[in-house]
Amino acid sequence: MSNANDLRTGTQFSVFLANKPGTLASVVQRLADDKINIVALSMMDATEHGVLRLITGAPDEARRALNGLDLPKTEQTVLMATLPNRSGALADVLARLASGHINVHYAYCTTGAAGGRTTGIFKVDNVQKALQVLGERKPRRKSETMAVRGNSRPRPR
Repeated sequence: MSNANDLRTGTQFSVFLANKPGTLASVVQRLADDKINIVALSMMDATEHGVLRLITGAPDEARRALNGLDLPKTEQTVLMATLPNRSGALADVLARLASGHINVHYAYCTTGAAGGRTTGIFKVDNVQKALQVLGERKPRRKSETMAVRGNSRPRPR
């Protein structure tokens, strides 16, 4: 993560839905009717119910809209990290969290954002520590160090 704008926290709503046609549609339609943009969404199903996890651009308005649906829900603070859309970007973030001894309970990503980037959503044990770990300038990788050393040798003439 190169600067503080790449990391932030967000309010995630977890809404518990009956596994039947139309329940998910009614939630997202309510948000659409109230002109609330969904930034990220994940849907998980279980035998009796599904869990919709979502982040919006307007959490206070989303809270009011969801309260109007009278569905069981919870709120969590989650870590949001802007990632380049390239292989290894997610692996790098997860390795850095692991090296900081931060457990990731679950994660999901958006599909494309401005500038060809994506946003990773991470439910972690300690959001403040995760922000600190990911906000630090990352150390150079071993392969980069080796490449630098290899280039410092005098070239044969």
